[in-house]
Order: sequence, then structure tokens, then C-alpha cells
Amino acid sequence: MKIYLKIWRQQGPATPGKMVDYSLDDVKPEMSFLEMLDVLNEQLIAKGEEPVAFDHDCREGICGSCGVMINGEAHGPNRRTTTCQLHMRSFSDGDTIYIEPWRAQAFPVIKDLMVDRTAFDRIIEAGGFISVNTGSAPDANEIPISKDIADQAMNAAECIGCGACVASCKNASAMLFTAAKVTHMNTLPQGKPERNRRVQMMVNAMDEAGFGNCTNTGACEVQCPKGISITNIAKMNADFLRSTVASETMV
Repeated sequence: MKIYLKIWRQQGPATPGKMVDYSLDDVKPEMSFLEMLDVLNEQLIAKGEEPVAFDHDCREGICGSCGVMINGEAHGPNRRTTTCQLHMRSFSDGDTIYIEPWRAQAFPVIKDLMVDRTAFDRIIEAGGFISVNTGSAPDANEIPISKDIADQAMNAAECIGCGACVASCKNASAMLFTAAKVTHMNTLPQGKPERNRRVQMMVNAMDEAGFGNCTNTGACEVQCPKGISITNIAKMNADFLRSTVASETMV
């Protein structure tokens, strides 16, 4: 396959960026998208040019660090697939592929396709904790949890924090990410003691980071590589309203 690439190149946060044209011959259909970028970088290095900077780690669809916009879609054309698990067989010989970083005020570009997603870390730091006794591990059945509650928590916990929800939202909202983290912990009995405080602090951290508001278009759910449901946003909103009423009642 011969592939034409238009890649966003930017030296740093304070410098302007632009799309740069490249082409690759002999792209194998079984290559992953990141392997294709590796081949491009090998050729650039061989020519004495600077390679394209992009994030990656596990390359197994687990860590969430590989996200980029591919032809205007977060992680590319395949649903429930991370960039590292997207393969070149999803494209055709002679295709032109546009590759850009996440576009969001809260995700400033570091270089080329790399963005700073530490805003997500600050949201988790704000409420990602529970009150439990430290020491030896508890017995498996010490805290009985029904299957439906366990399923709700585990489905929310699938979020890998890649940022596709933010990048695909017209408002760059982080509601789906924040809702997944809140729902994961607020649903389980271990997270109940901080339930009200957690949702208030995580939502506040999200707003302070500069993410936009949710207008329920559902693009975040469609582009999420783990299929996190927007029903989690409804649950978080309910928790937030409940916590607000509770705090006002106490005053």
C-alpha cells in the first residue's frame, strides 16, 4: 500500500504549528497505526530530519496514551478501538490520512501529536480516594456487593483516560471521563463515605481545568474506545445535585 500522510507538526506550546505532507510506500495491511508512524520516523531519522513526536506506551489498548485525531475522528474510523490497536487494513491503497493531536484548551500541545493531559490527573487527585482501614487484605466476601452494582462499577472503571471524549466533544467537555471516575467509586460501598465530597471536588477540578460544558450530543460515547456510557453522566449529575442539597441542608 502507498499512503499519503498529512501530519500536524508543532515544535512546542508557544510556537505555531502546521500540517506537513509525507508519503509511505510498502505499508503492510497488518501494521498497526503506530507501527506505520514508527516506519515514517525511521525514514525521517535516516534523512536527518526530526521524527514525529507522539504518545504511546503499552500498545495494547490499555494505557490510553496513544490517542490522536485520524481523519477527524478520535482514534480513527473503527469503533471501540484505540489508535495503537487500529491497523492499516482499515485504509486503502492511495488513501490520504490526516493526523492531528487532541484539540482542547485543557490539553495544550507539547509537541507535534503529544498533548498535556495532566488536567485528568488533577481531577482524579481531587476525589480518587476512599476511607478504608489499612493493613492486611480483607476476606473476599467481607463486603457483599450485588452483581448489578459490581457490573456498574466495573463498566465505569473501564475508562482508560485517553481523552477521546474531550477531543470528540464540540465543547471539549470532560464530563464522560469525570462521570466514569465518580461512578466507579460512588457506586461501591467502599466509596460511600466520601460520596458527596468526591463528586463536588472532582466536578470543581474539572471546571477549574478549563473543560467545556456537556450538551448531550453523545459524541463522547461513540468515540470512546471502551464504550463508556453517557448514563454515567446522568448518575454523576444526580450525585452532584444530591450533594449540593445535602450541604445546603447542613448549613
